[in-house]
Amino acid sequence: MFVLTCLIGLFFIYRSRKINADLLLYLGLTYFFAGLIYFGDFLDFITILLTGTNVDNSSGFIGVLNWMWFPGVAIFAMYIAAEILTPEKKWYIVGVFIILGIIFDLFLFLDPAGSVTYANPTVPGEDLINDNLVEDSVVYFLALIFLLSIIVFLGFGFLIRGIQTKGSIRKKFIYLSIGAFVYTTGGILDGLFSPGIILIFIRSAMIGSSALFYLGLRPT
Repeated sequence: MFVLTCLIGLFFIYRSRKINADLLLYLGLTYFFAGLIYFGDFLDFITILLTGTNVDNSSGFIGVLNWMWFPGVAIFAMYIAAEILTPEKKWYIVGVFIILGIIFDLFLFLDPAGSVTYANPTVPGEDLINDNLVEDSVVYFLALIFLLSIIVFLGFGFLIRGIQTKGSIRKKFIYLSIGAFVYTTGGILDGLFSPGIILIFIRSAMIGSSALFYLGLRPT
């Protein structure tokens, strides 16, 4: 997930420069940051391959490495939504999410133990360390705000705009709406399930949502 999603993000950034499409740049940044959310998991995986056991997470650094990038996903995603739906208020919306993102990371860094909880594998090295945000923590509620905002603005916002338009423009809005619903639903389910086969399908769907976003944002 880490490697694939980061590569997708870099591809979108490359394509944005190649065809001079600014929104693809922000889509690329969105997916690149989304890939970085799995950076801690990637380090744990590499450690298991090299040593046969999990990385030492006694300080709780995996949760910080994973979740510190999450505000970036919301900020760049909301930039895309605001630029398309309400460009005149774009920087007001983005500014609010930048402030919320700073608050998110401050609480995450200052209180990692109170922000992230872990489920360690019964046999060290048998599986990855699973991390989730602590319910009722500040970062948990901010994460909910981020996810709900993406669902409302990108999911329902693009869906409503698609219903109001016709032709190829409608198709693009529908692509964007479905992509938003698929990714956010996958993100929610990802946090509910422990590592296993079902997560492979969930994360595959999240990666697949990038194709829908690309179809919705590429110039015709």
